[in-house]
Amino acid sequence: MTDVTVAPLLDRLDDYLEREGLEAVWFARPNSFAWLTGGGNNIVDRATDIGIAAVGYDGDERTVVTNNIEGQRLIDEEVGDVPVETVEWYEDGVADAIRAHSPQPAAADFDVEGFDTVEARDLRQPLTADQIEQYRSLAADATRAFEGVLRDATAHATEREITADIHRELEAEGIWAPVVLVGGSERAPVYRHYTSTETERGDYALASITAMRDGLFVSTSRTIAFDAPEWLAERTDDAARVETTALAATQRVGREGGTAGDVFAAVQDAYAKLGWSGEWENHHQGGAAGFAGREWIATPTHDAPVFLPMAYSWNPTVQGAKSEDTHLVTDERVEPISVTGEWPRTTVSAVGADLTLDRHDVLYL
Repeated sequence: MTDVTVAPLLDRLDDYLEREGLEAVWFARPNSFAWLTGGGNNIVDRATDIGIAAVGYDGDERTVVTNNIEGQRLIDEEVGDVPVETVEWYEDGVADAIRAHSPQPAAADFDVEGFDTVEARDLRQPLTADQIEQYRSLAADATRAFEGVLRDATAHATEREITADIHRELEAEGIWAPVVLVGGSERAPVYRHYTSTETERGDYALASITAMRDGLFVSTSRTIAFDAPEWLAERTDDAARVETTALAATQRVGREGGTAGDVFAAVQDAYAKLGWSGEWENHHQGGAAGFAGREWIATPTHDAPVFLPMAYSWNPTVQGAKSEDTHLVTDERVEPISVTGEWPRTTVSAVGADLTLDRHDVLYL
């Protein structure tokens, strides 16, 4: 549990309650529970998308509702000074407990009989100053663990062995990774989502993670090589230029007002000018990060607003190559946060925009 200032979040919820004519709003999905509790974790079973507790706000205060198994642990370790109400585990589920404790009319981010449905994505944007500091800490720890495993990987290690090592090192930092992909030289040029197998990593490999702590998600990818194919360096550079273009467009659209589709148009144009017209059709290009791996994934017609300050994880691919990091984009700067300073980097420029960034290059082992 991390101490964060929740006043900006409550201001957003006050506006939401007034706009929708509601008395309370409740969140039981883990990312929004973390958002409103400053990083609290309501997950016991990772196979479910609804946690064992919900946090609500009624215009005056926050309240957590859970069962008697979890109540004291949440007080001690997860939700700080937020009041906790408990029900007997054998009597009521979270939905029934909310109905018993909440003023109405109300909304929830999961199915509660008689409640409206709240879409939490826009409420979670933009990031607050405290959330940004949590994000920087997460990104530094996750990237350090991730890169350390890749530097130690041998040519004969299997994709699954590398994946297992990544999970172990992340868990040691209190980080859960819902996505870990490792594709060796046999499979990375063929598949955009190289889910790990018993195949050896071979001459080169792409590895990608999306990792979560305090409800925040960071995504990053790295390339390692022993005997890289001739095309790898050029395609990696092109992917990095598309990524940099997406970040430049994100900042421009966020300043001027616009949508995810406006950013995507710049991505399409960059691919075409680099000689990869239509390459964007082979894989999604990423989008806004935060309290989800992607708060939204951009498409040509996506109308999601572009908030600043906000985290963005763009992930362009070019036939066996990829460039991906999480960046904090504000009015003033584009800051890479999934960075350790211990990986090779190269300077690349956006296509058709005035932005130059140091991007991660291939690590030759």
